[in-house]
Amino acid sequence: MWQKEHKNIKTGFMKFINYLTKITGVDIYAMSSFLIFFTFFIIVAIWALKADKKLINTLSNMPLDNPEN
Repeated sequence: MWQKEHKNIKTGFMKFINYLTKITGVDIYAMSSFLIFFTFFIIVAIWALKADKKLINTLSNMPLDNPEN
């Protein structure tokens, strides 16, 4: 039973891929989304490396310091 459902999902996904390949210039969306993700990742990594250790410690302890819990 689950194999039939898996086959239907795979077939549906393949149809979606076929629709995307027919669109001219669709590769720019993949490249732009990758560049946005990569840029965001690099910015966050640089921020994490340069951030003050006291700030990181304060932020990591915030959920534990909540007096309501």
